[in-house]
Amino acid sequence: MSAPTVDPLLLTAARVLTFDGQISLTSASGFFFERDDRLYLVTSRHVLADEPSKHFPDRLEIELHTDPDNLAESTGFSIPLYRGGKSVWRDAVDGAGAVDVGVIRIERGALPESTVYRAFTPAHLPGSGERVEIDTTLLVIGFPLGFHDTLHHMPVARQASLASAFGLRFQGQGYFLTDARTHRGTSGALVVTRIHGAGEECGDLPWMLLGVHSSRLDLGTRDLVQDEALGLNCTWYSDILLTLTEA
Repeated sequence: MSAPTVDPLLLTAARVLTFDGQISLTSASGFFFERDDRLYLVTSRHVLADEPSKHFPDRLEIELHTDPDNLAESTGFSIPLYRGGKSVWRDAVDGAGAVDVGVIRIERGALPESTVYRAFTPAHLPGSGERVEIDTTLLVIGFPLGFHDTLHHMPVARQASLASAFGLRFQGQGYFLTDARTHRGTSGALVVTRIHGAGEECGDLPWMLLGVHSSRLDLGTRDLVQDEALGLNCTWYSDILLTLTEA
């Protein structure tokens, strides 16, 4: 991978399209994560399969940059979701139920030789007892409503802030809350904060990967006429990636 001319953070994200055969279904967000010599695509589990909405794609397609000197050059890369009738992604449950994060291993040998991307590693995850203050500025990198730089195939960044205590499972669930303007298509987006004085283990990504954006949070009792939406979002803690990417 050659050195990009843009912020490497933007090259960690991938636009995710879901398909049933040749029928296009939905657009979502995802990002790359590597552990040892294994490369994964991370997104929301409900992007891969969602029983309540009867969303059952059989493959994904992501856009890959293929020329470090011309980021307008890209190609589609198809990822099957089933092999021999069995799902190939990994998901998890915890004490509170299903975790809305899924990972799919990508065979590096199947990627175009000139593919340009960046990937987070376990070094980017918060350490045990890591303090993230309530006034910490966050970024959500993704593809809201599928919107992106269609010429250079780049995601967009939305500013966010913490809306619940980081490190506590909000209402016992495996996520924390963010305050940010989000839309459909942001599911699976990475949520990060900058690491000041990052070490060499973070490479050219001085960012702490806090979590995976899942969905907007709303109240079923909200008066749709009198009350505005809360503007809050669920972000699943990134430590689940250590479980999902075990060899």
